[in-house]
Amino acid sequence: MKKANFTVYTFLIKIALIFYNQIIGLEMQAHLIEPVKNHPSFQKLQKQRKKLGITLTLLMLFVYFTFILTIAFKPEFLARPLYEGSVITLGIPLGIFVIIFAFVLTGVYVRKANITYDEYIKEIHQDVVEI
Repeated sequence: MKKANFTVYTFLIKIALIFYNQIIGLEMQAHLIEPVKNHPSFQKLQKQRKKLGITLTLLMLFVYFTFILTIAFKPEFLARPLYEGSVITLGIPLGIFVIIFAFVLTGVYVRKANITYDEYIKEIHQDVVEI
C-alpha cells in the first residue's frame, strides 16, 4: 500500500507555519516542515498531546455519559431533593458539576500546554527555524 504524502501532521505544521508567518510577517517556509516533523521534541510533543487529549476526552465522556445514563435509567435518583423540604433536586448540582468539570479539564489542558508544550515548541524553534 502506498503511503500518503499528505498527513495530518504535515497539515498541522503547515497551518502553524502560516499563522507564525502572519504574526511575524515572513513568507511561508515550507522547507521547515520535514525538519520539524523529524525533530525528537516534536515527536515527544505529539505523543504527549495525544495521550493527554485521549485521557481528558475519556474522563469527560465518562462523566457526561454517567450523568445522561442516570437520567435515562435512574431518573428517581436525580429527582430526589437535596435535603428535606428542598425544591432543588440532586440533578441540578450534578448537571452543574458536569459543566464545571468540562471547564476544569480545559484548564488542565491549557496549563499543560503553557508549561510543557511551549517548552517543546521553543526548543523546536531554536533548533530548526533559527538555523
